[in-house]
Amino acid sequence: MRQEKQSRRTFFKSFTGLSAAVMFFPFQTLMASERGKVKITDIKTMVIKGKSSAYMKKARNYILVKVETDSGHFGIAEAYGSPGLGVKEAIHGLKAIFIGKDPLEIDRLYTGYRYTDGSAHAQQRAMSGIEMALWDLAGKILDVPSHTLLGGKFRDRVRMYDHHTPVDYNDKIACKDWADEVMERPNGMTMHKFGVPRSNASNDVGYDPSNRLLSSKELRDLIEGYENARDALGWEHDILIGCHWDFDVRTAIDFAKGLEPIKPVFLEDPLTIPYSEAWKRLTASSPVPICTGENWMRRSEAMPFIENSALDIIHPDLRNSGGFLENKRMADMADLHAIPTANHNSGSIVNTMATINWASSIRDYLACETFFLDGGWMDDLIIHDGPICKNGFVEVPNEPGLGIKLNKEAVKANLEDGEVWWD
Repeated sequence: MRQEKQSRRTFFKSFTGLSAAVMFFPFQTLMASERGKVKITDIKTMVIKGKSSAYMKKARNYILVKVETDSGHFGIAEAYGSPGLGVKEAIHGLKAIFIGKDPLEIDRLYTGYRYTDGSAHAQQRAMSGIEMALWDLAGKILDVPSHTLLGGKFRDRVRMYDHHTPVDYNDKIACKDWADEVMERPNGMTMHKFGVPRSNASNDVGYDPSNRLLSSKELRDLIEGYENARDALGWEHDILIGCHWDFDVRTAIDFAKGLEPIKPVFLEDPLTIPYSEAWKRLTASSPVPICTGENWMRRSEAMPFIENSALDIIHPDLRNSGGFLENKRMADMADLHAIPTANHNSGSIVNTMATINWASSIRDYLACETFFLDGGWMDDLIIHDGPICKNGFVEVPNEPGLGIKLNKEAVKANLEDGEVWWD
């Protein structure tokens, strides 16, 4: 048996680095000997209770998914928790269509379910979590990392970006204190996403909370604040700006032009979510890269952005957009148009490590978001030795599947009320 597992690893390594399209033929060939031998017996969920922090003002929760089989192998992943309703219930509602099925037929199980095609009753968040758990399971059955099944890894480590920001952008002393703290953080992250702090009616006569405009004062204050942060941080660190779909097209263009001196890596989500010609106009006019995509549910929603050059970086969240294979296809489509990929990730350490596994298989890849990896309680939900993030990067696991194991006691200590460990 050990010799058989070793031969599988050797076989897969010979295809490492090839594209998914090339890889899937030998993958399917190798799986042929295992097809029909393992059946799915159950799908379970377990909800982790989050905590508020300086970077996440409102506590979220995190829905973990487990796919069990009659062989004893199981796969875990994460579906989208809050903000969102009904994902846990949807997973349990979908369970019946998976019971008794071969877990290695991932594409058929996901794509064959009618409501992943956008026809009706979208259940992408539930299906995405199950799909990623199947990749963990497949890697364990075949005794190879999940990234090997996706075609091999292009990198051994993935760059991360955080939400560590100044308390007051317009206070140069506060910016300097913040920059000093950044330099001393043990995880060594050098990429930081800033929000867009808005003014209010008491100090800005032009402020209107209901429109999509920046007043003249707001625009001046924002640009001055970001320049203060850049001066304090220097050029060894990267800045990203997240807008949360706040602006109209003219405001977004003016904002982007004002940001040019600080050279942000990207301006994220400046316009409303759906595709329109406004995205194309903004991208053509902006001196800084435009990024969006965390709310896409499938690659068809990414397609008009990519084909119309209406963005510079795609930014999907695996928990929203179909899991590993659908997002792999999306990234491959973007690559055909010379557009790189980054990942939105407001999930737990489980989704973070899943995304890192996936990101290693994407050729033109930028960075993955995180709210954690700071040595706190969230990192301890998986078993690890020493810091998970070093010098701003996380090493890609090479163990079978996603390469992670839950820390049972740490998980049990952070379960939502009424939740139990799934064994």
